[in-house]
Amino acid sequence: MFVTFAPAPRVSIVIPTYNRLACLAELFECLSRQTFWDFEVVAVNDAGASLDEVAALYPELDVRVIDLPVNGRQAKAINAGVAAARGELIMLCDDDDLLAPCHLARMVANMADADLAYADAEIFGFSQEASTRVVGDRHVWAHDFDLGVQDRYLTVIPSGTVYRKAIHDAIGPMDTDLPCYWDWDFVLRLAHAGFRVKRVPAASVAYAFGTHNTTADHRANQPYLDLLAAKHGLVGLRTSNFSLLLQEPELQETRRETRRVWDGEIRPSRLAG
Repeated sequence: MFVTFAPAPRVSIVIPTYNRLACLAELFECLSRQTFWDFEVVAVNDAGASLDEVAALYPELDVRVIDLPVNGRQAKAINAGVAAARGELIMLCDDDDLLAPCHLARMVANMADADLAYADAEIFGFSQEASTRVVGDRHVWAHDFDLGVQDRYLTVIPSGTVYRKAIHDAIGPMDTDLPCYWDWDFVLRLAHAGFRVKRVPAASVAYAFGTHNTTADHRANQPYLDLLAAKHGLVGLRTSNFSLLLQEPELQETRRETRRVWDGEIRPSRLAG
């Protein structure tokens, strides 16, 4: 009798999610259209509605659902997903963001000389029509990585980033004391630890603005920003969000041209029918 084991996937896509089944299904639709297929999906249900229906609609995806008993917000959900991940590479993605079909292939190809690779993005607004979102305004977000700038502003949009899972062995998990700004903290910690950060100059991530309460009402995040500042010895930080930072004068020096690869359409998911 022979026992065979499926090889571990190259990439584990970790998606923290909470009660946004329609958006999650649209993301799954994007994942089903990727040109790179050596990946698994680890969807972490942060004590919300069951994800089983959405997962069942995409049988071609290798989806594992982790159900958390208590809502702990993003950092805790990501840590649970990373702990369960089998891939050597982790890709993070918010449940309401989207990826161009070429995204994962581009990111993996750029990991040969990087420990974390991030893509440029398009920040988009939207309206809801029937069961599918319709894209409104679109703004390109494309910035070189400058560690000095990161001490004042986070320019790495976390959705779509790919990094080596082994980084956590060196710097630990996401900081659960920072339910927001955990991503800024993670980037600062890994960069200061000497890990290589690389920008991929193609706007293959579509970053939804307006559905994250903590992103939209950025002023409520001041206590967490103060905690981040104290942890890293930073001064002069102001609460903001990626949409507001589009107009930040100080960031214009790191803004770069990019290739726009997203067609601006949201494909109807199988959940939408």
